[in-house]
Amino acid sequence: MKKCCYLILLFSLTCFSQAPDEAKDKADILKVLSVQQDAWNDYDIDTFMETYWKSEELTFYGSAGVVKGWQSTKDRYKKSYPSKDHFGHLELTSNEVSKVYEDAYMVMGEYNLTRTVGDMHGIFMLVLKRIDGEWKIIADTSCEVK
Repeated sequence: MKKCCYLILLFSLTCFSQAPDEAKDKADILKVLSVQQDAWNDYDIDTFMETYWKSEELTFYGSAGVVKGWQSTKDRYKKSYPSKDHFGHLELTSNEVSKVYEDAYMVMGEYNLTRTVGDMHGIFMLVLKRIDGEWKIIADTSCEVK
């Protein structure tokens, strides 16, 4: 009986010790999205792109197809949003942040882009992974909803 109590206690401690780590991970991931939003609104594509994994394995899925690689993703943004008027004002809403596996989360949400060249509203799903102690977007699927 004593062994059973110890096992239950150990199991309980293990379960409860994971919750604060996961809450911190989620808060840190939301900070990444905040950095993205602020950089976008400052028309700062370089800081915006620092939230992405600087790798040829980065994958962006959009309405124009699949783009592989960090530089190609940056080039795609520059082509799709060539001026400050095209950048406009971005608001990101995170609807769900879910742990996928150790050091990887999925974020599903919405974006609203208010701009003089026409507003946009859409949805996104990001996969973020902790790489060298920092949360980086390793996959991005974004599409406009009309």
